[in-house]
Amino acid sequence: MATALAVGLAGAGVGAGTAVAAAGQSGQPANRAEIEAIVRDYILNHPEIIPEAVARLEQAEARKALAANREAIETPFPGAVAGNPKGDVKLVVFFDYACPYCRQGHADVQKLVSEDSRLTVIYRDFPVLSPASSEAAMASLSAATQGGYAKFHNAMFESPGRVSLARTMGIVKGVGLSEDKVAGDLKNPALRAELDRNLALGRALGLTGTPSYIIGNRILSGAVGYDQLKAAVASARAEKGR
Repeated sequence: MATALAVGLAGAGVGAGTAVAAAGQSGQPANRAEIEAIVRDYILNHPEIIPEAVARLEQAEARKALAANREAIETPFPGAVAGNPKGDVKLVVFFDYACPYCRQGHADVQKLVSEDSRLTVIYRDFPVLSPASSEAAMASLSAATQGGYAKFHNAMFESPGRVSLARTMGIVKGVGLSEDKVAGDLKNPALRAELDRNLALGRALGLTGTPSYIIGNRILSGAVGYDQLKAAVASARAEKGR
């Protein structure tokens, strides 16, 4: 842990990394005890650098996880997309229909889509809150197979009420989808496999809740708001040199 933190401190541009390096040039190789003592003393004298160092370590781990799972992250379930399907930046949203913060985040994403013609939004149903949210997620994937994902998705977040099977099926009917098909698809093993893949992908990325957003090499957790999402899109676009 001390060695890892020392690396994080060095990456953050602080003096502990230099001190550790100097210990290795003092005539004898720095052993573990020496490194831990140097790091401990530096942290005790400069506690303000801990958040920055931890953030650097977390960012490095996030980049590794994103690189290892990039294709799975950015390959949408057919139809579960919004915005420009050939956009230069992809915003991936992990959400749960039972999550009130996802409802708030939905409005932010809708605003981004309306303003940015080069943005692709990929929706990943991530039902972690209740059996009802899992049923709603299955219904949304069924809606995608019927070409009605956007209508269903928007209605789920833009109409009042707690998530329940009755409300979900009411929205299915209200947006003109086949109630019979959705009812059958609630037990569709192929759609269940898609949700299982999303849940496994979330675990691989270390997602702890909803909403979570993947934008370029960044993971944003929680309802971070329109401004942070817009800034992350701009940063991802800048990294691509566009």
